[in-house]
Amino acid sequence: MIRRIKGTMDIMPEDTPLFRHIEGIMREEAERYGFGEIRTPMFENTELFVRGVGDTTDVVQKEMYTFVDRDEDKSISLRPEGTASVARAIIENGRCSDTMPMKFYYIISCFRHEKPQAGRSREFFQFGTEMFGTESPTADATVIALAYSVLCRLGLDNVKLHINSIGCKQCRPGYRDALISHFSAKEECLCDTCKARLSKNPLRLLDCKNPECHELALSAPKTVEHLCPDCEKKFTILKESLDAMHIPYEVDTSIVRGLDYYTNTVFEFIAEGIGAQSTVCGGGRYDGLVESLGGPNLPGIGFGMGLTRVILAMKEKGLDTVEKKKPSLYIAALGERAQVVALGIVEELRRGGQYCECDIVGRSLKAQMKYADKIGADYTLILGDGELESQTAQLRSMKTGEQETVELSKIVEKMSNI
Repeated sequence: MIRRIKGTMDIMPEDTPLFRHIEGIMREEAERYGFGEIRTPMFENTELFVRGVGDTTDVVQKEMYTFVDRDEDKSISLRPEGTASVARAIIENGRCSDTMPMKFYYIISCFRHEKPQAGRSREFFQFGTEMFGTESPTADATVIALAYSVLCRLGLDNVKLHINSIGCKQCRPGYRDALISHFSAKEECLCDTCKARLSKNPLRLLDCKNPECHELALSAPKTVEHLCPDCEKKFTILKESLDAMHIPYEVDTSIVRGLDYYTNTVFEFIAEGIGAQSTVCGGGRYDGLVESLGGPNLPGIGFGMGLTRVILAMKEKGLDTVEKKKPSLYIAALGERAQVVALGIVEELRRGGQYCECDIVGRSLKAQMKYADKIGADYTLILGDGELESQTAQLRSMKTGEQETVELSKIVEKMSNI
């Protein structure tokens, strides 16, 4: 038997209504905030992610699915995240001179070769937003407000906002030196991965899960203690903006984000009670990304929200039940002639916008009525030789049991008015 690839999932019809419900709310909220949907390729030139995400990140070094294109002999990777692709798209499509800000959202599959566990898979589904063309911290607050609005509409009051600032290219070098000094004093305690990161990307040491590295990170210098006056002012305005919008938050200096393109604002929404993979949404500012990919100096801010983790948080709150769509009419047809007539009736109703069913299996009358009850049909109609001869049938309410005689030629009109 051929089985699905490890770390992927089959989402069966009984589960898709929940995904559609969540995705519908995400689309509605994004568009209420003025974001338009963008769709980018599932795979890109590997260089896009090396330059955009960062060659020292775990994503690029360990997690990307990369292969050589057989026609062009170039390295291609399945997208591990969405931001770099959107940045590439606006450059390539000549959108960098559009009226600002530009606001995009997407719901996509991403791919990372990670150890599968609850809330983490190798193919995962992400709702993301990107806003380009403004450095204002009020833009940061707007993007955070959109994520907060989505989570509130889903009923997730157990999800808390954590924010931090990691500075800019002016103040980052001083903080970087302070980190190197702190960790170098205990370099023998670091894991091999962090020893390699120490000179290349010391911020990554702050989110290492190795117990000894994590213990050292707790006493490391804080980003907010090394901000330049401009970054400090922006962080203050962000907090004031969140207060003005009545969005509760916690300053969490351990948040640094794992991708190289982040600057200044970084944030996470963390769910209580869903296990180790508790971050349902993460994002921040990436003012140098577009320029690093060959575009102009265009600031950006955005987030990614994992659908699977959102669902785990909803399950924890008992919010994961979505009512399945039920047919308005089920026609129990007896005999080939009746099946053909029934098919014509339900097709006319479907074209009018209704969900209807009829027997196409050849079940007995008893089995058909049992099936109609199972799928939750509002009404049933039995159609046999007698009904075809009289051109009338009994329309029965499955809820009340009441029946009425209806002419077959008026079934569509009758159902349309119920």
